[in-house]
Amino acid sequence: MKLAESAGISRRRLLAMASVSAGGALLAPRPLFADRGRVAPAIANPTASPKNTSFASLKQIHAGLLNVGYAEAGPANGPAVILLQGWPYDIYSYVDVAPLLASAGYRVIVPFLRGFGTTRFVSSETFRNGQQSVVALDIIALMDALKIDKAILAGFDWGGRTADIIAVLWPERCKALVSVSGYLIPSPAANRAPLPPKAELQWWYQFYFATERGRDGYDKYRHDFAKLIWQIASPKWNFDDATFDRSAASFDNPDHVAIVIHSYRWRLGLVEGEPKYEDLEKRLAVGPVITVPTITLEGDANGAPHYPDPSAFAQKFSGKHTHRTIAGGIGHNLPQEAPEAFAKAVIDVDGF
Repeated sequence: MKLAESAGISRRRLLAMASVSAGGALLAPRPLFADRGRVAPAIANPTASPKNTSFASLKQIHAGLLNVGYAEAGPANGPAVILLQGWPYDIYSYVDVAPLLASAGYRVIVPFLRGFGTTRFVSSETFRNGQQSVVALDIIALMDALKIDKAILAGFDWGGRTADIIAVLWPERCKALVSVSGYLIPSPAANRAPLPPKAELQWWYQFYFATERGRDGYDKYRHDFAKLIWQIASPKWNFDDATFDRSAASFDNPDHVAIVIHSYRWRLGLVEGEPKYEDLEKRLAVGPVITVPTITLEGDANGAPHYPDPSAFAQKFSGKHTHRTIAGGIGHNLPQEAPEAFAKAVIDVDGF
Protein backbone atom coordinates (compact mmCIF):
# COMPACT_ATOMS: atom_id res chain seq x y z
CA MET A 1 0.00 0.00 0.00
CA LYS A 2 1.39 3.39 -0.95
CA LEU A 3 1.58 6.11 1.67
CA ALA A 4 -0.94 8.29 -0.19
CA GLU A 5 -3.40 5.43 -0.17
CA SER A 6 -3.04 4.93 3.57
CA ALA A 7 -3.80 8.50 4.60
CA GLY A 8 -7.14 7.38 6.02
CA ILE A 9 -5.85 4.08 7.36
CA SER A 10 -8.44 2.05 9.24
CA ARG A 11 -8.18 -1.20 11.18
CA ARG A 12 -11.52 -2.21 9.71
CA ARG A 13 -10.42 -1.47 6.14
CA LEU A 14 -7.20 -3.40 6.52
CA LEU A 15 -9.12 -6.36 7.86
CA ALA A 16 -11.39 -6.32 4.85
CA MET A 17 -8.56 -6.06 2.36
CA ALA A 18 -6.77 -8.99 3.95
CA SER A 19 -9.95 -11.06 4.50
CA VAL A 20 -8.44 -11.97 7.83
CA SER A 21 -10.34 -14.17 10.26
CA ALA A 22 -10.43 -13.56 14.00
CA GLY A 23 -7.34 -14.74 15.80
CA GLY A 24 -5.16 -14.96 12.70
CA ALA A 25 -1.41 -14.89 13.39
CA LEU A 26 0.75 -12.11 11.98
CA LEU A 27 2.85 -13.04 9.00
CA ALA A 28 6.55 -12.51 8.49
CA PRO A 29 7.02 -8.87 7.47
CA ARG A 30 9.59 -6.96 5.53
CA PRO A 31 13.04 -6.67 7.17
CA LEU A 32 12.82 -2.89 7.36
CA PHE A 33 13.13 -2.79 11.14
CA ALA A 34 15.57 -4.77 13.22
CA ASP A 35 13.17 -6.90 15.26
CA ARG A 36 10.40 -7.03 12.69
CA GLY A 37 9.16 -10.57 12.27
CA ARG A 38 10.64 -11.66 15.58
CA VAL A 39 8.44 -13.99 17.60
CA ALA A 40 9.08 -13.68 21.30
CA PRO A 41 9.17 -16.90 23.35
CA ALA A 42 6.22 -17.97 25.44
CA ILE A 43 7.02 -16.15 28.66
CA ALA A 44 3.54 -16.16 30.14
CA ASN A 45 1.13 -18.98 30.85
CA PRO A 46 -2.27 -17.93 29.50
CA THR A 47 -3.99 -20.28 31.96
CA ALA A 48 -2.30 -18.80 35.03
CA SER A 49 -3.80 -16.40 37.54
CA PRO A 50 -2.07 -13.03 38.03
CA LYS A 51 0.76 -12.88 40.52
CA ASN A 52 -0.72 -9.71 42.00
CA THR A 53 -4.35 -9.07 42.91
CA SER A 54 -4.13 -5.40 43.86
CA PHE A 55 -2.09 -2.23 43.43
CA ALA A 56 -0.01 -0.88 46.26
CA SER A 57 -1.42 2.61 45.88
CA LEU A 58 -4.74 3.93 44.48
CA LYS A 59 -5.21 7.70 44.33
CA GLN A 60 -7.53 10.43 43.01
CA ILE A 61 -6.61 13.75 41.42
CA HIS A 62 -8.53 16.58 39.75
CA ALA A 63 -7.36 16.74 36.12
CA GLY A 64 -9.24 18.77 33.54
CA LEU A 65 -12.86 17.64 33.25
CA LEU A 66 -12.31 14.67 35.52
CA ASN A 67 -11.43 13.54 38.98
CA VAL A 68 -9.18 10.70 37.90
CA GLY A 69 -8.66 7.49 39.80
CA TYR A 70 -5.25 5.95 39.21
CA ALA A 71 -2.72 3.50 40.53
CA GLU A 72 0.84 4.60 41.16
CA ALA A 73 3.96 2.52 41.72
CA GLY A 74 7.69 3.09 41.79
CA PRO A 75 9.87 6.02 42.85
CA ALA A 76 8.32 9.49 42.54
CA ASN A 77 11.47 10.77 40.82
CA GLY A 78 11.74 7.89 38.36
CA PRO A 79 11.15 8.27 34.61
CA ALA A 80 7.40 8.31 34.05
CA VAL A 81 5.45 5.53 32.35
CA ILE A 82 1.70 5.84 31.76
CA LEU A 83 -0.13 2.58 31.12
CA LEU A 84 -3.49 2.90 29.37
CA GLN A 85 -6.32 0.37 29.55
CA GLY A 86 -8.69 -0.93 26.90
CA TRP A 87 -12.39 -1.76 26.73
CA PRO A 88 -13.93 -3.76 28.30
CA TYR A 89 -10.98 -3.94 30.65
CA ASP A 90 -9.53 -1.64 33.31
CA ILE A 91 -6.34 -0.85 35.18
CA TYR A 92 -6.03 -4.46 36.38
CA SER A 93 -4.71 -5.32 32.94
CA TYR A 94 -1.48 -3.88 34.38
CA VAL A 95 -1.58 -5.36 37.86
CA ASP A 96 1.51 -7.49 37.08
CA VAL A 97 3.19 -5.02 34.70
CA ALA A 98 3.29 -2.10 37.16
CA PRO A 99 5.45 -3.79 39.83
CA LEU A 100 7.88 -5.05 37.18
CA LEU A 101 8.41 -1.51 35.91
CA ALA A 102 8.49 -0.06 39.43
CA SER A 103 11.24 -2.47 40.39
CA ALA A 104 13.19 -1.24 37.34
CA GLY A 105 13.03 2.32 38.72
CA TYR A 106 10.08 3.76 36.77
CA ARG A 107 7.32 5.94 38.15
CA VAL A 108 4.26 4.06 36.90
CA ILE A 109 0.85 5.71 36.51
CA VAL A 110 -2.18 3.59 35.57
CA PRO A 111 -5.35 5.71 35.23
CA PHE A 112 -8.96 4.63 34.93
CA LEU A 113 -10.19 6.14 31.67
CA ARG A 114 -13.35 8.25 31.67
CA GLY A 115 -16.31 6.02 32.40
CA PHE A 116 -14.30 3.40 34.29
CA GLY A 117 -13.55 2.66 37.93
CA THR A 118 -13.29 5.60 40.28
CA THR A 119 -12.82 8.26 37.59
CA ARG A 120 -15.67 10.77 37.71
CA PHE A 121 -16.67 13.93 35.86
CA VAL A 122 -16.23 17.07 37.93
CA SER A 123 -19.48 18.52 36.59
CA SER A 124 -22.78 16.75 36.02
CA GLU A 125 -23.29 19.12 33.06
CA THR A 126 -20.29 17.87 31.06
CA PHE A 127 -21.26 15.95 27.94
CA ARG A 128 -20.36 12.27 28.31
CA ASN A 129 -18.21 12.22 25.20
CA GLY A 130 -16.38 9.12 24.00
CA GLN A 131 -14.77 10.47 20.82
CA GLN A 132 -11.11 9.61 20.40
CA SER A 133 -9.45 13.00 20.89
CA VAL A 134 -11.07 13.75 24.25
CA VAL A 135 -9.70 10.60 25.88
CA ALA A 136 -6.22 11.68 24.81
CA LEU A 137 -6.87 15.16 26.21
CA ASP A 138 -7.82 13.53 29.51
CA ILE A 139 -4.37 11.98 29.72
CA ILE A 140 -2.63 15.24 28.87
CA ALA A 141 -4.65 16.91 31.67
CA LEU A 142 -3.60 14.10 34.02
CA MET A 143 0.06 14.57 33.10
CA ASP A 144 -0.29 18.29 33.80
CA ALA A 145 -1.94 17.63 37.16
CA LEU A 146 0.82 15.20 38.12
CA LYS A 147 3.50 17.57 36.80
CA ILE A 148 4.75 15.02 34.29
CA ASP A 149 6.28 16.82 31.32
CA LYS A 150 7.08 13.73 29.30
CA ALA A 151 6.36 10.02 29.67
CA ILE A 152 6.60 6.68 27.95
CA LEU A 153 3.05 5.86 26.90
CA ALA A 154 1.94 2.26 26.55
CA GLY A 155 -1.46 0.73 25.94
CA PHE A 156 -3.78 -1.65 24.13
CA ASP A 157 -7.22 -1.30 22.57
CA TRP A 158 -8.68 2.10 23.63
CA GLY A 159 -5.46 2.73 25.54
CA GLY A 160 -3.26 1.95 22.55
CA ARG A 161 -5.28 4.31 20.38
CA THR A 162 -5.05 7.02 23.04
CA ALA A 163 -1.28 6.59 23.30
CA ASP A 164 -0.95 6.74 19.50
CA ILE A 165 -3.00 9.95 19.41
CA ILE A 166 -0.87 11.66 22.03
CA ALA A 167 2.24 10.60 20.14
CA VAL A 168 1.05 12.40 16.99
CA LEU A 169 -0.72 15.43 18.48
CA TRP A 170 1.69 16.12 21.36
CA PRO A 171 4.95 14.32 20.52
CA GLU A 172 6.80 16.58 22.96
CA ARG A 173 4.90 14.84 25.79
CA CYS A 174 5.66 11.30 24.58
CA LYS A 175 9.20 10.02 25.13
CA ALA A 176 8.44 6.67 23.50
CA LEU A 177 5.48 4.44 22.69
CA VAL A 178 4.39 0.83 23.15
CA SER A 179 1.27 0.08 21.14
CA VAL A 180 -0.44 -3.30 21.05
CA SER A 181 -1.87 -4.15 17.61
CA GLY A 182 0.05 -1.46 15.79
CA TYR A 183 -1.31 1.83 14.47
CA LEU A 184 -4.76 2.38 15.96
CA ILE A 185 -5.85 5.86 14.88
CA PRO A 186 -9.00 5.30 12.81
CA SER A 187 -10.46 7.31 10.00
CA PRO A 188 -14.16 8.04 10.68
CA ALA A 189 -14.78 8.30 6.93
CA ALA A 190 -13.28 4.85 6.32
CA ASN A 191 -15.22 3.45 9.27
CA ARG A 192 -18.48 4.43 7.59
CA ALA A 193 -17.67 2.44 4.43
CA PRO A 194 -19.24 -1.04 4.31
CA LEU A 195 -17.08 -4.14 4.58
CA PRO A 196 -17.57 -7.72 3.39
CA PRO A 197 -19.83 -9.71 5.74
CA LYS A 198 -17.01 -11.76 7.26
CA ALA A 199 -15.16 -8.62 8.31
CA GLU A 200 -18.33 -6.92 9.56
CA LEU A 201 -19.09 -9.94 11.74
CA GLN A 202 -16.05 -9.20 13.89
CA TRP A 203 -17.54 -5.81 14.74
CA TRP A 204 -20.97 -7.17 15.71
CA TYR A 205 -21.05 -5.19 18.95
CA GLN A 206 -20.79 -1.87 17.09
CA PHE A 207 -24.08 -2.63 15.32
CA TYR A 208 -25.62 -3.73 18.61
CA PHE A 209 -24.56 -0.49 20.27
CA ALA A 210 -26.05 1.50 17.40
CA THR A 211 -29.53 0.56 18.60
CA GLU A 212 -31.38 1.56 21.75
CA ARG A 213 -31.98 -2.14 22.37
CA GLY A 214 -28.20 -2.56 22.37
CA ARG A 215 -27.69 0.34 24.74
CA ASP A 216 -30.27 -1.04 27.14
CA GLY A 217 -28.84 -4.54 26.79
CA TYR A 218 -25.32 -3.38 27.55
CA ASP A 219 -26.57 -1.43 30.55
CA LYS A 220 -28.44 -4.44 31.90
CA TYR A 221 -25.86 -7.12 31.09
CA ARG A 222 -22.61 -5.18 31.10
CA HIS A 223 -20.71 -7.80 33.14
CA ASP A 224 -21.91 -10.71 30.99
CA PHE A 225 -21.17 -8.68 27.87
CA ALA A 226 -17.63 -7.91 28.99
CA LYS A 227 -16.94 -11.54 29.88
CA LEU A 228 -18.08 -12.61 26.40
CA ILE A 229 -15.72 -10.07 24.79
CA TRP A 230 -12.86 -11.31 26.98
CA GLN A 231 -13.52 -14.88 25.85
CA ILE A 232 -13.74 -13.97 22.16
CA ALA A 233 -10.74 -11.62 22.19
CA SER A 234 -8.49 -13.99 24.15
CA PRO A 235 -9.69 -17.50 23.28
CA LYS A 236 -6.74 -19.25 24.95
CA TRP A 237 -6.67 -17.17 28.14
CA ASN A 238 -8.41 -19.19 30.85
CA PHE A 239 -8.89 -16.34 33.30
CA ASP A 240 -10.59 -17.18 36.57
CA ASP A 241 -13.68 -15.52 38.05
CA ALA A 242 -11.67 -13.50 40.56
CA THR A 243 -9.55 -11.98 37.78
CA PHE A 244 -12.62 -10.98 35.79
CA ASP A 245 -14.56 -9.70 38.80
CA ARG A 246 -11.75 -7.31 39.79
CA SER A 247 -12.08 -5.56 36.42
CA ALA A 248 -15.84 -5.92 36.12
CA ALA A 249 -16.31 -3.70 39.16
CA SER A 250 -15.00 -0.82 37.02
CA PHE A 251 -17.97 -1.09 34.67
CA ASP A 252 -20.33 -0.02 37.46
CA ASN A 253 -19.13 3.55 36.97
CA PRO A 254 -22.24 5.75 36.49
CA ASP A 255 -20.88 7.16 33.20
CA HIS A 256 -19.65 3.87 31.76
CA VAL A 257 -22.54 3.04 29.46
CA ALA A 258 -22.89 6.59 28.14
CA ILE A 259 -19.17 6.80 27.29
CA VAL A 260 -19.01 3.38 25.61
CA ILE A 261 -22.15 3.89 23.54
CA HIS A 262 -21.13 7.38 22.42
CA SER A 263 -17.65 6.15 21.50
CA TYR A 264 -18.87 3.41 19.19
CA ARG A 265 -21.71 5.42 17.68
CA TRP A 266 -19.33 8.31 17.03
CA ARG A 267 -16.91 6.02 15.20
CA LEU A 268 -19.67 5.04 12.77
CA GLY A 269 -20.83 8.62 12.28
CA LEU A 270 -24.15 8.02 14.00
CA VAL A 271 -23.69 10.79 16.56
CA GLU A 272 -21.76 14.04 16.63
CA GLY A 273 -18.72 14.87 18.69
CA GLU A 274 -18.19 18.28 20.25
CA PRO A 275 -17.30 21.15 17.86
CA LYS A 276 -14.44 22.33 20.08
CA TYR A 277 -12.53 19.14 19.25
CA GLU A 278 -13.12 19.30 15.50
CA ASP A 279 -9.66 20.64 14.65
CA LEU A 280 -8.00 17.78 16.55
CA GLU A 281 -10.19 15.22 14.80
CA LYS A 282 -9.34 16.69 11.40
CA ARG A 283 -5.65 16.27 12.17
CA LEU A 284 -6.23 12.65 13.16
CA ALA A 285 -8.46 11.84 10.18
CA VAL A 286 -5.56 12.07 7.71
CA GLY A 287 -3.71 9.21 9.40
CA PRO A 288 -0.68 11.16 10.70
CA VAL A 289 2.65 9.39 10.98
CA ILE A 290 4.03 8.62 14.44
CA THR A 291 7.54 9.98 14.84
CA VAL A 292 8.46 8.90 18.38
CA PRO A 293 10.39 5.65 19.06
CA THR A 294 7.92 2.76 19.12
CA ILE A 295 7.59 -0.92 19.83
CA THR A 296 4.40 -2.52 18.55
CA LEU A 297 3.21 -5.82 19.98
CA GLU A 298 0.73 -8.51 19.00
CA GLY A 299 -0.37 -11.73 20.66
CA ASP A 300 -0.30 -14.87 18.54
CA ALA A 301 -3.88 -15.74 19.59
CA ASN A 302 -5.60 -12.36 19.39
CA GLY A 303 -9.28 -13.02 18.70
CA ALA A 304 -10.18 -9.34 18.30
CA PRO A 305 -9.97 -7.53 14.94
CA HIS A 306 -6.35 -6.69 14.21
CA TYR A 307 -3.90 -6.23 11.35
CA PRO A 308 -3.11 -9.51 9.59
CA ASP A 309 0.50 -8.47 9.05
CA PRO A 310 2.61 -5.76 10.73
CA SER A 311 3.94 -4.65 7.35
CA ALA A 312 0.49 -3.10 6.80
CA PHE A 313 1.23 -0.37 9.35
CA ALA A 314 5.04 -0.16 9.20
CA GLN A 315 4.96 3.03 7.12
CA LYS A 316 2.94 4.79 9.81
CA PHE A 317 6.03 4.91 12.07
CA SER A 318 8.83 7.16 10.86
CA GLY A 319 10.95 6.97 14.01
CA LYS A 320 12.81 3.90 15.24
CA HIS A 321 10.27 1.08 15.28
CA THR A 322 10.24 -2.62 15.91
CA HIS A 323 7.44 -5.16 16.08
CA ARG A 324 7.22 -8.23 18.30
CA THR A 325 4.71 -11.06 18.12
CA ILE A 326 4.27 -12.69 21.53
CA ALA A 327 3.84 -16.45 21.35
CA GLY A 328 2.19 -18.82 23.79
CA GLY A 329 -1.53 -18.37 23.16
CA ILE A 330 -1.54 -14.66 24.01
CA GLY A 331 -4.74 -12.81 23.15
CA HIS A 332 -6.01 -9.25 23.02
CA ASN A 333 -5.39 -8.30 26.67
CA LEU A 334 -1.65 -8.66 26.13
CA PRO A 335 -0.34 -6.83 29.23
CA GLN A 336 -2.36 -9.04 31.58
CA GLU A 337 -1.72 -12.23 29.64
CA ALA A 338 2.00 -11.60 29.04
CA PRO A 339 3.11 -8.99 31.60
CA GLU A 340 6.81 -9.77 31.34
CA ALA A 341 6.80 -9.25 27.57
CA PHE A 342 4.89 -6.00 27.92
CA ALA A 343 7.16 -4.65 30.65
CA LYS A 344 10.23 -5.62 28.64
CA ALA A 345 8.91 -3.68 25.65
CA VAL A 346 8.52 -0.56 27.80
CA ILE A 347 12.05 -0.87 29.16
CA ASP A 348 13.50 -1.63 25.73
CA VAL A 349 11.78 1.27 23.96
CA ASP A 350 13.18 3.59 26.60
CA GLY A 351 16.63 2.71 25.25
CA PHE A 352 15.82 3.49 21.61
